[in-house]
Amino acid sequence: MTHQHPGTLYVVATPIGNLDDLTPRAARVLADVSRIAAEDTRHSARLLAHLGVNTPMISLHEHNEAQRVDTLDSYLAAGESIALISDAGTPLICDPGFVLVRELRARGRHIVPLPGPCALVTALSGAGLPTDRFTFGGFLPAKPSARRQALEKWQAREETLVFYESPHRIAHTLDALCEQMSERTVVLARELTKTFETFLQGSPESLRDQLAADPNQSRGEFVVIISGAPPAVQGDEQSIDANELLAALLAEGVGVKQGASIAARMLGGRKQDWYSRLQAMKGQH
Repeated sequence: MTHQHPGTLYVVATPIGNLDDLTPRAARVLADVSRIAAEDTRHSARLLAHLGVNTPMISLHEHNEAQRVDTLDSYLAAGESIALISDAGTPLICDPGFVLVRELRARGRHIVPLPGPCALVTALSGAGLPTDRFTFGGFLPAKPSARRQALEKWQAREETLVFYESPHRIAHTLDALCEQMSERTVVLARELTKTFETFLQGSPESLRDQLAADPNQSRGEFVVIISGAPPAVQGDEQSIDANELLAALLAEGVGVKQGASIAARMLGGRKQDWYSRLQAMKGQH
């Protein structure tokens, strides 16, 4: 039996696909606590049925989380233990739970996190891109202009970038990456731990073509992993002449769009401006 601390909130990671990934400790806690706060009680009922667990559930999702704090705090004050779970993976990671944990910790409640499945870590471990440093950006904005601005903010980052994306927006995200990070290596991880788990790697353009050619590849939730920008030029090398760089890019056969992205990253400024300069230089030859 798991030793239970009265009045404890357990933050429990649950499987992202394969039910066998639930840890024995998590299974014991879900069976032993007084209540389970679940993002979707109907969805989590299937997990509990698989475990043969009948612990009462209460819903806690993005629309009612703030209103649930006092209720759950009163249960903890009465000596009950509660498990917090989301539909899949680790709670709070692009899932509800942050408000609850923040408020309960501020009130001095006992909070115990149980490690387990997490889509971004699972994807990183199998992607083959650098993992010594990475930045997780959650979901990119849905609106094109906001998505473009977000990617511009991340463009110069040298560490690996990780985002989540939904199946109905993955094509739009790849379109944006074609425009703004066309030279990067991208890994798309989908259906992690499930029967049709897939890792696709290539340039944004090649991945966009793969998904367009096979609609099945657009199914399931995605983890998008993007190689970081090359290290910024340091010291005296920062005085590199812009015209020399642009001429060298054209001489090497680099496309205008890709050249504009490289120039913006190395020299700063707006990619659209470098695009116009490259177009003008190309027209002179």
